[in-house]
Amino acid sequence: MSIFLYSLISGILTGGVYALIGIGLTLIFGVMRIINFAHGDLMMLGMYGTYLLSTFLGVDPFVSVLLVFPAMFLFGGLLQKALINRMLTSVAQNQILLTIGLGLILSNTVMLIFTSDYKTVTTSYASSTLKLSENVSVSAPLLVAFSITAAITAGLYWFLQKTDTGQAIRATAQDRDAARLMGINVSRMSILAFGLGSALAGTAGALLMPTTYTFPQIGSVFTLKAFVITVLGGMGSVVGATLGGILIGIAESLSAVYISSGWKDVAVFVLFLLVLLFKPSGLLGKSRT
Repeated sequence: MSIFLYSLISGILTGGVYALIGIGLTLIFGVMRIINFAHGDLMMLGMYGTYLLSTFLGVDPFVSVLLVFPAMFLFGGLLQKALINRMLTSVAQNQILLTIGLGLILSNTVMLIFTSDYKTVTTSYASSTLKLSENVSVSAPLLVAFSITAAITAGLYWFLQKTDTGQAIRATAQDRDAARLMGINVSRMSILAFGLGSALAGTAGALLMPTTYTFPQIGSVFTLKAFVITVLGGMGSVVGATLGGILIGIAESLSAVYISSGWKDVAVFVLFLLVLLFKPSGLLGKSRT
């Protein structure tokens, strides 16, 4: 039972960080209706930014979030303004090719700078645990990462629900043409959405660094996970993406313990296919006509 509880709690904590990646992707898709195949590579940039801050400036990985989030927001907004915005009215194939090409440029540029060697951040608390009971303990870095994720997610939810700008973003996601007719600057909302999505992806990368490693091609792995999370929760649903991330984390953790670590990705995709089979719109998504 203690192994099950440990795996379950670890899965929830890891899945909470995964959820940030999915929330960023679903926010971009909801507002811009563009499938961002470079999303994982934006997360990879956040991981390398955290690595640089920790290695050369001694900034704690969790503290680096305060720098990574605004830096990735600005970078994402610049990408949207300079590149993505030109393809919003283009056919879907061109949008897909643009984001795939962007991801390749980012990953290969990082590989030229840092080589393909694995990079990790060394901290004094990397292997620290917190005892929840006599037989159950959890990773302290994962718990801190989950807490930061929860605070960011709650802040984002409040922003989207309670502020004028957040409501304008939601209105743009529901109907761009109607939002434009109501006086909303949809171009500005697109920049904000892509910037926020990029910032969330980069932040997720920063939060994962104390417990994992990074390399230039890691983005493709997390791009795939982001799509699974987004579709699992329901395209365009922030709450659904949160639920999807947690479910993916649990599926990975339990399958790694009870089946094999090599089968954890298989378990995730089996879960993904089951949801697509029985509820194609996702757990909390609504079918679009």
